Amino acid sequence: MNQPAPLPEESDRPRTAVVTGSDSGIGRAIAVALAGGGLDVGITYHSDEAGATATAQEAKEQGVSAAVRRLDLTDLPTAGAVIDELADDLGGVDVLVNNAGTGLRQPFMETDFDAWRQVLSIDLDGAFVCAQRAARHMIEAGRGGRIINITSVHEHEPKYGAAAYCAAKAGAGALTKVLAVELAEHGITVNSVAPGEISTPMTGQENADPAERTRAGIPLGRPGHAREVASVVAFLATPAAGYVTGESVVVDGGLMRTACLDTKAPMWADPDR
Repeated sequence: MNQPAPLPEESDRPRTAVVTGSDSGIGRAIAVALAGGGLDVGITYHSDEAGATATAQEAKEQGVSAAVRRLDLTDLPTAGAVIDELADDLGGVDVLVNNAGTGLRQPFMETDFDAWRQVLSIDLDGAFVCAQRAARHMIEAGRGGRIINITSVHEHEPKYGAAAYCAAKAGAGALTKVLAVELAEHGITVNSVAPGEISTPMTGQENADPAERTRAGIPLGRPGHAREVASVVAFLATPAAGYVTGESVVVDGGLMRTACLDTKAPMWADPDR
């Protein structure tokens, strides 16, 4: 590193954020939470344009601007241009949240190479491309920045029948640590947030109230709400978290602290989001 990163000031509060995969679930909750903190937000979707538009409307109700773009992380590195477009729309990108992802529920011996590569491409290659594009804008602006990668508890722990997903999320966790070291001199912090079971479309619980569902294997006894993940992301985006970098913040109700995890329990209802 050439010189120490500057101390964060309240005046350095970010003004713009891009949240990938924010048409529903955790991504939507993050975009709305950041909008609630006064950030203009860029929202991306893969197939659910109506969902992305609804997220944008929720953000605008917080008194901020919102821009929507389609992001296809199977088309790399071309898809990275979407980050540039949103930076132009918003007047920069101070915060990037890499949330877009997919999963595959399939035993290792039944997983073909194309399926493996699709998960790795979206969950890991996509995070790399988007982070690199966003970091270029942050460095050029000279105001520092925040990159937050949404991974999973399976960044840290295995999941039966999820070789591709676990490999991709573990890779994203390692990427987080490398970027934290390399981008620190520019005042850019890089962290990952690792959710456990959250009530979202990806887990087949789109309209479920977490408080009404019991989970014996989770110490807090229930799934999480997307807002509980979003609140951690919102904190990491603020100047108050300016000395936090290279970390993985687990949001799982204590799941990783129990020995009674059923590693064969279903993880996804629909692998695409």
